Amino acid sequence: MMRRWECLKAIAADVGDALVVTSAGANTFEWNTFRPSDGNLQVKTLGLTCSIGLGLALGLPQRTVIALDGDGSLLMNLCGLPTIARMKPGNFLHIVFDNECYESSGATATATSAGADLVTCAQGAGYPRAVWAQSVEDFHAQVMQAIESRTLTFLGAKVTLERCMVKPLEVDEVENKYRFMRFVERTTGKKLIVHGLPASYQKLAGQPIPT
Repeated sequence: MMRRWECLKAIAADVGDALVVTSAGANTFEWNTFRPSDGNLQVKTLGLTCSIGLGLALGLPQRTVIALDGDGSLLMNLCGLPTIARMKPGNFLHIVFDNECYESSGATATATSAGADLVTCAQGAGYPRAVWAQSVEDFHAQVMQAIESRTLTFLGAKVTLERCMVKPLEVDEVENKYRFMRFVERTTGKKLIVHGLPASYQKLAGQPIPT
């Protein structure tokens, strides 16, 4: 099995301006060490990484969106797979690091330790491309192929429980969220945060009041 941090380090310099959504766990800290950016969004709610990634991919079709998921996280939202496959966003790459345990909550074994195959689940759900990476070099090659071909891809990587000793994030989830939104605004030209005037001000100014 591979080491997760080696896979992340291998692609960090080559994903360009991709927006990256990371699941709860050490992969958030490792990824932010190797590719520090306000374009990284941490998701602390277990299971929602791929669903949030899907929303970003659909809303920003011109941008590559990568979800760095875990087996424990995905197993809590398997129903997200057929939804993603149905929408088929070509700019979405769904990566799952499978260490066969719920790493963040005590390393309790997940169903993949007993034979559940998440790549097979993605294939059955309808992903046009779902594969296991066989090595760090293959992992890098598969990521580059997915980005360049703009084909919805599910990439599984069996990894050890080893962690790379990195610093924790210096921002909490709230600050990270706003930094991420401002980053998207700056790099896409889309306005995400709009603070309208109170209705009383709009009335005085002769502006229509939204209903």
